[in-house]
Amino acid sequence: MNPTRPTVSRRHVLAGAALLLPGAARAAEWPERPIRLIIPFAPGAGADIVGRTFGEELAKALGQPVVIDNKGGAGGLLGTVEGVRAAPDGYTLLLTSQGTTVWNLGLYKSPGYDPLKDLVPVTVTGELPNVMAVAPSNPVTTVAEFVAQAKAKPGELTYGSSGVGSSLHLSGVILEQRAGVRLQHVPYRGAPAAVLAVVNGEVTTGFFNAPTVLPQIKAGKLKALAVTSKDRSPLLPDVPTMMQAGPPDFVVAVWLGFAVPANTPANVVQRFNAEINRISQNPQIKDKLLVQGFEMLPPISPAAARKTIEDDQAFWLPIIKQSGAAAE
Repeated sequence: MNPTRPTVSRRHVLAGAALLLPGAARAAEWPERPIRLIIPFAPGAGADIVGRTFGEELAKALGQPVVIDNKGGAGGLLGTVEGVRAAPDGYTLLLTSQGTTVWNLGLYKSPGYDPLKDLVPVTVTGELPNVMAVAPSNPVTTVAEFVAQAKAKPGELTYGSSGVGSSLHLSGVILEQRAGVRLQHVPYRGAPAAVLAVVNGEVTTGFFNAPTVLPQIKAGKLKALAVTSKDRSPLLPDVPTMMQAGPPDFVVAVWLGFAVPANTPANVVQRFNAEINRISQNPQIKDKLLVQGFEMLPPISPAAARKTIEDDQAFWLPIIKQSGAAAE
């Protein structure tokens, strides 16, 4: 007669399996502690405001504090390197941008990271286009007239920016290449100084984030010639896009997104993606950030976010190389 075999409940079997797969158990319980959000820009910057807004909403959605860690410097390079080096345990989230994942690769000889190997893109949330503006005393009223003016005076017209490698600078670079003109770049310490230089006629033109120049445009101290986004800006609906105004294939709209260190668990990536995409479509959040000039984009998957970086690198790196621009 066979001895009676002890019975084992299904619950005990599952418990034993969980002990053999501690990673799976931890993943199911994530998050268990606060999440660090690295913002590779200074406090108060446009990207910082966007990052903090998403951080506040993420904390509500995940039931854990999201601790903001500003690591500014070198065009976002320093903070991005720190994000790359963080443990891939799901407790570090990094704010990314077109600058940190694309432009820095062309501007720095050794940025210290590969955004497609060292990071897992989570999503792209929205973009911050620029406005091309001139002083009221300038007779031009369209981009076509400005291009004609530049061609009549090769190398004489100037444009101000907040520094080499900024979207303000690269907007001028792509205008030169697309329109076949030669301009002089004049970098300033920050966008406000560059805006004032255009208003005062120290430089001919400049490309600036919409909120930076909206007050001057409304006050008649600047003339808006075009916006650099693919579609017209809801902040300046009567102003044409650069492509509508003349130069072909001209879109400069700095996007912001999020990423995690490579090898972060896939379920964490998907949860971050779902929650951040949901936040981005919240009407109140969209309106709040539109005031900052930040226009939300439709939700995308991690794979689509990766494709955005790949496409942007293919587009921008040759342009930066041709321009000879390098980080100071």
